[in-house]
Amino acid sequence: MPKYYEFKVCGYYLYFTAHCIVECMHAHASDRKLTEGGSAKLFVKSNGDTVVQNRGILSERELKKIQEFIKENYKEMYLKWSSKSENGFYEKG
Repeated sequence: MPKYYEFKVCGYYLYFTAHCIVECMHAHASDRKLTEGGSAKLFVKSNGDTVVQNRGILSERELKKIQEFIKENYKEMYLKWSSKSENGFYEKG
């Protein structure tokens, strides 16, 4: 599972899976288990804003901090995403 970073953001790894690359860019936020069960899933727009599909076990505070982190780092994250997927940013709503 490719991690966007080797460090945790607000106690969670940001990653995607090989199964995920058929969708547009997004990030899962999960603890050390890196499983989709209980993880948050955030689709990333071309301006760095996120759309939360699933908040998982994250608190509102944790989710907000992760969204802020993605907003600040989405261009760098996109480089990792685009090395595995031809699907771009989330462009709905």
